[in-house]
Amino acid sequence: MRRILFLIALVAQVMTMSAAKQKATIDRIDPTDWFVGMKNPSLQLMVYGKDIASVQEVTTDYPGAVIDSVVRLDSPNYLLVYMNLRNAQAGTMTLKFNLEKRKALTYDYTLKAREMSGDKRIGFDNSDVLYMLMPDRFAQGAGHNPQVKGMRPYKEDRTQPSLRHGGDLNGIREHLDYFKELGVTALWLTPVLENNSPDSENGFSTYHGYATTDYYKVDPRFGTNADYRRLCDEAHAKGLKVVMDMIFNHSGFEHPWTLDMPTKDWLNLPDWLKESQGTSNPTGTSFLQTSYKLTPVKDPYASKVDLRETVDGWFVPTMPDLNQRNQHLMTYLIQNSKWWIETIGIDGIRMDTYPYADAKGMARWMKELDEEYPNFNTVGETWVTEPAYTAAWQKDSRLSKDNSYLKTVMDFSFFDKLSQAKNEETDAWWQGLNRLYNSFVYDYLYEDPTHVMAFIDNHDTDRFLGNGKDTLALKQALALLLTVRRIPQLYYGTEILMNGTKEVTDGNVRKDFPGGFPGDKRNAFTKEGRTRAENNMFNWLSRLLHWRNGNETIIRGYQTQFIPYNGIYVVTRRWHRNTVMTILNGTSKEAVLEVARYAELFEDGQDVSRVQDVATGRYYDLSKNLTLKPRQSLVLEF
Repeated sequence: MRRILFLIALVAQVMTMSAAKQKATIDRIDPTDWFVGMKNPSLQLMVYGKDIASVQEVTTDYPGAVIDSVVRLDSPNYLLVYMNLRNAQAGTMTLKFNLEKRKALTYDYTLKAREMSGDKRIGFDNSDVLYMLMPDRFAQGAGHNPQVKGMRPYKEDRTQPSLRHGGDLNGIREHLDYFKELGVTALWLTPVLENNSPDSENGFSTYHGYATTDYYKVDPRFGTNADYRRLCDEAHAKGLKVVMDMIFNHSGFEHPWTLDMPTKDWLNLPDWLKESQGTSNPTGTSFLQTSYKLTPVKDPYASKVDLRETVDGWFVPTMPDLNQRNQHLMTYLIQNSKWWIETIGIDGIRMDTYPYADAKGMARWMKELDEEYPNFNTVGETWVTEPAYTAAWQKDSRLSKDNSYLKTVMDFSFFDKLSQAKNEETDAWWQGLNRLYNSFVYDYLYEDPTHVMAFIDNHDTDRFLGNGKDTLALKQALALLLTVRRIPQLYYGTEILMNGTKEVTDGNVRKDFPGGFPGDKRNAFTKEGRTRAENNMFNWLSRLLHWRNGNETIIRGYQTQFIPYNGIYVVTRRWHRNTVMTILNGTSKEAVLEVARYAELFEDGQDVSRVQDVATGRYYDLSKNLTLKPRQSLVLEF
């Protein structure tokens, strides 16, 4: 009897497996299309579909396209197809997924011609000024849909700082002339990819864009892929670059990979997902959150437990931590960045939470990207305030045994020291602007200081003004930012004195730009809609920005700094016979610039009795001592 029951069960199992094979489907393939003529001709296709792994083989008779291998993963609902397209031309390639005892599934896949070779893609550099903005908070375009069908429950409520406000890509595009008027040259948008997570009762929302649920689709609340391409094309037509914010460290909890992991090691620490039961706000004893301490990644004495907590712990419970040690996953992410470069024409990438991801996996990404696009640029978020740590992440750094291949790093030391200095008096040693001096002295650690991005605030920090309106301190910060040997980044609204702190919520440093939304009482995009103080700040900064554009002394010139003396900090840039002299009075009282101390800047017989401040147009006499007002800043050119 037992033998009969066993045979019945065996037959039932075989029938079930056979039925599964017959029901295999293809729901989607990533990338959605691809390009011929790439320097690296390899292509990974990730095929999604119920029981798709049950196919016997995958074939194509498309000329020049060769299927190298088919990889079955732990989940039966994914299949990886690796191809070589070295000799393929643009067109429609038909893939056949052969099934046992059933007609093959077919899929028409588009191969496109590239618009240009990879070396023609020119990234941002220190001749640019990046303007960082959040699409949800900047402006809303005409025809905006406040409730997109098919998205998980959400609402737009501008009275709530942590919910969606309704900004979109068309809103940004409609204000491209504003950026030109201001004088910035590149736009860094926080992530625009789909973040299909529901709003929760505790106010959680993914308006910020850092919880990706589809790597090949713009979030429908921001617009479409076509809207993104149109924004990029029109920005280029006006001489503006576009930098795309990406996240490889983690994804959104509602990404298909979380609900059905392709492999057991697709995510870091996946065991606790069983406890979460698929919720978007999980809890469980197996959960490990990152320590947020990045030092173990470079610490030569780091313990295994400290390093594991940093790189394997989840950033937050609602953002699954991706395992970049999985080679198939890393190939997927590398291809994704190339796809956006080719499809949209972006001019750069800003990579979020860079050191939290596996360093070797990220180095592989950067190396492959640099090989395909040697003149492109990527900046990584490296949030540690010590220059030595930041420098060790830069490409070809002598401070690290492993090459990161990351061209540009973020200068959190500059941000940190400036945040302290603005509230201090500059003394003879350490306080005030001495902090900036003592930060720049470590530039010898960088392989290339011109590939370091400096900033005074961003979406993750208090705004520089805090809750105040100290325009003197702000002008000093901006004068320094825009004249030192760095790639400068501005945060939206700084030019009109937007302020706020994170004390209550991050949303208070991510407020809506006035005039960007229907029903706004005023329009700060126009001179008439700005207050007198806002116009003064806008005009001052705009003059400085337009002067900086194409300025060879700032772009190529070597830098000299003088130890703060009498509370005055001087930094100069020199190129051929041209000199730019940034002078900052770091005290709240009048201070005298003793000109003789800076005699090395003046050539014999040079007339410096009438030197212009580029931000105001006023002239100053450097042939004699100069009395500076409290917290005064000057950018003199001669």
